[in-house]
Amino acid sequence: MQHIFKEGTNKDKPVLLLLHGTGGDENDLLALADIVDPTASVLSVRGNVLENGMPRFFKRLAEGVFDIEDLIFRTNELNQFLDSSSKEYNFDRSNIMAIGYSNGANIAASLLFHYENALKGAILHHPMVPRRGIELPQLTDTKIFIAAGTNDPICPQQESVDLKELLEGAGATVEIYWENRGHQLTMNEVQAAKQWYDGIYK
Repeated sequence: MQHIFKEGTNKDKPVLLLLHGTGGDENDLLALADIVDPTASVLSVRGNVLENGMPRFFKRLAEGVFDIEDLIFRTNELNQFLDSSSKEYNFDRSNIMAIGYSNGANIAASLLFHYENALKGAILHHPMVPRRGIELPQLTDTKIFIAAGTNDPICPQQESVDLKELLEGAGATVEIYWENRGHQLTMNEVQAAKQWYDGIYK
């Protein structure tokens, strides 16, 4: 998978796994990582799927309708990439914090839904429930921050509420932050995510 790795100055901090939204690339969220934790290592990945020329992490059948077969395949692909990257760049595989926006947040949520210990935690900006009707792995000690818009036309409020409940049901600790906006990624929610992160790691 095309990616950027930047080694941080503090090896004890989690590696920040950056996962862009539809049409983005591995450069999109680098500035966001600098805000959340400038001392952490960064692994920023580009999705391997193209939709009308726009990179994504998995296929969809329509707006808000995921191709579940491809979602499962691409989630496994990303999980294996994290395994190999931890060896290549010599970082702790069990200490990865995902930061995802939209499609990137959905693939991060899918990692949590399908693989125990895939992520130590996650900051999910405007995520949806990746799959319903499956049993989640044990997510005790997994800390998750969800940022959502009350007027998001792509990701209805109930999606974020359901996602929080499903993750908590598997043992995760979840905080949700509401912004009175739509689907855009706002500086307010980035600052709220940083405040949440600092409460854990400082």
